[in-house]
Amino acid sequence: MLNRKPDKKERENMPEYWDPEIETMPVDELMKLQEVKLKELVHYVYENSPFYKQRFDEHGVHPDDIQTLEDLAKLPFTFKQDLRDNYPTGMFCVPNSKLVRFHASSGTTGKSTVVGYTRNDIEEWAESLARAFTSVGIGKEDVLQISYGYGLFTGGLGVHYASEKVGASVLPTSSGNTERQIELMKDLGTTAIACTPSYFSYMIEVARKEGLSIRDDTKIKIGFFGAEPWSQELKERIEKEAGIKAYDIYGTSELSGPLFTDCAEQCGIHIWADKYIVEILDPETGKPVPDGETGELVITTLTKEALPLIRYRVRDLTKKITEPCRCGRTHPRITRITGRSDDMLIIRGINVFPGQVESVLMKIPEVGNHFMIIVDRIGELDSMKVEIEMSESAFSDRMSDMMKLEKKVASALKSVLNLAVKVELVEHGSLPRSTGKSKKVIDKRPKL
Repeated sequence: MLNRKPDKKERENMPEYWDPEIETMPVDELMKLQEVKLKELVHYVYENSPFYKQRFDEHGVHPDDIQTLEDLAKLPFTFKQDLRDNYPTGMFCVPNSKLVRFHASSGTTGKSTVVGYTRNDIEEWAESLARAFTSVGIGKEDVLQISYGYGLFTGGLGVHYASEKVGASVLPTSSGNTERQIELMKDLGTTAIACTPSYFSYMIEVARKEGLSIRDDTKIKIGFFGAEPWSQELKERIEKEAGIKAYDIYGTSELSGPLFTDCAEQCGIHIWADKYIVEILDPETGKPVPDGETGELVITTLTKEALPLIRYRVRDLTKKITEPCRCGRTHPRITRITGRSDDMLIIRGINVFPGQVESVLMKIPEVGNHFMIIVDRIGELDSMKVEIEMSESAFSDRMSDMMKLEKKVASALKSVLNLAVKVELVEHGSLPRSTGKSKKVIDKRPKL
């Protein structure tokens, strides 16, 4: 990362910034700013959150013990289960009278988690994403179609506020009603879209059935895709099929929904260091991993008022990028999220991530964009089957062709997973489609 401000000539060749002074701040100055904000944060939560006061006391750490960024390691972790155990507002630092909004998770995997926001929290959220949108050129000439869900889910409203902040025209379609979405995309001149990658893949498919091409019949040029892990191979396939630039958009409900994207250089997701401290740790030991190695993302919020989070174990897997970004921004970057530490499947003693499967499949031209992993236990042994839709052009009535393709896919999967899996080719359109986060794994094994 740059440890100085770019000179005038360098800046003339760089894209626009939302806040150039902050975004190009020398690294040593950013670290000093983080240090000041971290010290303020630990005192703030100790004085205003009974949860954090108790957690600090249990771990024998006092706010006065935190004087440098290195002291961050002295602080205890925060987990999603903490939010569930303190449902609904037991971790908040402000009374309800200072809140302007609530969001909540669906609670499909446990007790729902509730997040509250002050007016300043909403502004900080929009500011973070406004920087990100500006970094890829989104502005007043754009129509940004938001196909994330609105409501308790943070995706829709998060992108909405940031889009308005940068001056783009917002098309708040939410999710679902795909034919209508495509019609509006075409008629209103959508230039950018935000949704899950699986839903955009479905949009491409629906448009094709209606005799339309998103590449040729719309003005869309940029897509912000997130809320679920996706592979580089799927990214490249989307870009090719739709004729767009596909960008990562990242955030979690607990942190404030979508917050960050990669910039126009597309070499990592910028995490704004004046607002967040990012660590990449070994999921098992909780210790830092070397730069460039995969680990679990851990984030400390520096500016949130209602629900600050200290060393929050996000569970998402990524790598830290240390090389300077050509865009001139000096803030740290991470790679695309490849999966979650708690999404790992253990099949006959071998660790398997759904993202590995997707990465293999998207390299095979005959394979479509949709697949399903089914895990079961037969007798004492675990089994794994991958149901895969073929691309429409690859369909054949000849059984020998289908068997040959199944063998090809099974061999490719085994070479990466070191595990023999059953491959079943299914009819195009037979697997479920999702307008939000897609479900790619069905685990039928008995729960212990």
